[in-house]
Amino acid sequence: MLLLRSSLFQVLFYTVTFVEMILFSPVMLLPRSWGWWIVPVWSKSLLLLMRVTVGLKVEIRGKENLPDGGFIAAMKHQSAWETVTLIPLFSSPTFILKRELRWIPIFGWYTAKYRQIPINRGKKSEALAAMMEAAKEAIAEKRQILIFPEGTRRPAGADPKYKFGIAHLYKDLKCPVVPIAHNAGLYWPRSSWIVYPGTVVVEILPAIEPGLAPDEFHQKMVLAIETASDRLIEEARMAKQPSPVLQQVDAQRNANPA
Repeated sequence: MLLLRSSLFQVLFYTVTFVEMILFSPVMLLPRSWGWWIVPVWSKSLLLLMRVTVGLKVEIRGKENLPDGGFIAAMKHQSAWETVTLIPLFSSPTFILKRELRWIPIFGWYTAKYRQIPINRGKKSEALAAMMEAAKEAIAEKRQILIFPEGTRRPAGADPKYKFGIAHLYKDLKCPVVPIAHNAGLYWPRSSWIVYPGTVVVEILPAIEPGLAPDEFHQKMVLAIETASDRLIEEARMAKQPSPVLQQVDAQRNANPA
């Protein structure tokens, strides 16, 4: 039954996304601000789809920690889940994403239309300069920059591998950084066809205000995200129906004891 429900979800996930991209394509002719509403609509439709097909719900904590105006949201990256479902939390978000996503037909048009920030990972110095310029424009427009500081998805409970690039953004943009933890990797593991029922808990942590040294900021951000993420994993362990992925988390920890 789990395989059947997961398969139904995966098929509908891409079908709904494709149909909505086609259905809403006339917004390409409208100013960006007029057509932005379709993006949170798409995100909410996928949240509903997850709830109905696989029984995956969500609990958001700490919305009061989101500042007004422009800031950086530094999010834990465990799953495909957080790339599509956290968008409605923000009024005008822009993801920092790999340039190759711009090349996907139709989807890439939307990333360009809504001015997501592409980065060429093959040219680090040039990519950093271009990203910084685009990020400064976004903050000046009071947008929210969504970034995954680890760069790629990591299994739930795995040792963190945070890149230092966000510290450069923090230093140069002089704006708050909001750490965001969650336990989505327990329910929709990376590269997994199976999606498990349960409740993903997202915790929006207090903003780190500008003014710290880059090294101090980076350490504080990593500690905040990892401490909260570990706590959310333990909360899932105590749930009435804990995720089966917790067995993999325990095996990973036993293989790499602290």
